[in-house]
Parts: sequence; C-alpha cells; structure tokens
Amino acid sequence: QVLLVESGGGSVQDGGSLRLSCAASGRTFDSYTMGWFRQTPGKEREFVAIVSTSGRITYYADSVKGRFTISRDNAKNTVYLQMNSLKPEDTAVYYCAADRSGTQGMRLSEWRRLSYWGQGTQVTVSS
Repeated sequence: QVLLVESGGGSVQDGGSLRLSCAASGRTFDSYTMGWFRQTPGKEREFVAIVSTSGRITYYADSVKGRFTISRDNAKNTVYLQMNSLKPEDTAVYYCAADRSGTQGMRLSEWRRLSYWGQGTQVTVSS
C-alpha cells in the first residue's frame, strides 16, 4: 500500500511558477514509476509528466514540454513538478500517481488502471 499526499498548489498569474510536491509513504518508493496527471471539470484525467524509478527517464505531455520539470528524491520519498511559464489553460486539479508498470506502461495505460493516487491539489492560473 502506498499513500500519496500532494502539496504546493495555489493561485498564480499568467507566466508565474509553482512547485508541486508529492510525498509517499512506505519503504518501496524507489520501485514505483511516478507521474503527474491533471483534470478539469467535465474532462478526462490527462497525463502531464512521468519519471522512472531512478529519475533518469522522463516523459512530458506536449502541452507542458519545456515549461514543466518532473523530478524525484528517493531518499525523501518525494516526487516534484516544477511548473514555469504557467498559462490559464494549465488550471486544473493535479494528481500524483504511483505504479509499477514502468514509464512506457504508465504513459500508455488508461489512468483508471494505475495503482495509487493522491487526493489532488488545485492549481489556478489567472490571466
């Protein structure tokens, strides 16, 4: 069992920055691929970024490439999402996910099939 708790959401102006954190419980954090997803009302949850167990491999949605950076600190059981140059269309609830499927598996899986989810944190970007 893995418990994920997100933090760091908030409200910023267009062009601003935020850093999201996701703290995980348990002693097997480094065996999980970690990802960030987001969801707006009436839309499906969508992939934002994924990081491999070692932190060396990352994937990003085209919409955030070059602006967001995912990273992890296995010693602290934490994964981060640094979000720069935020746009109003980035407004969403951001969720952290953990799964053992590997980076390609997590990227291609239907989000409902992923093993563990946090409760989400709201990010609002105003113009």
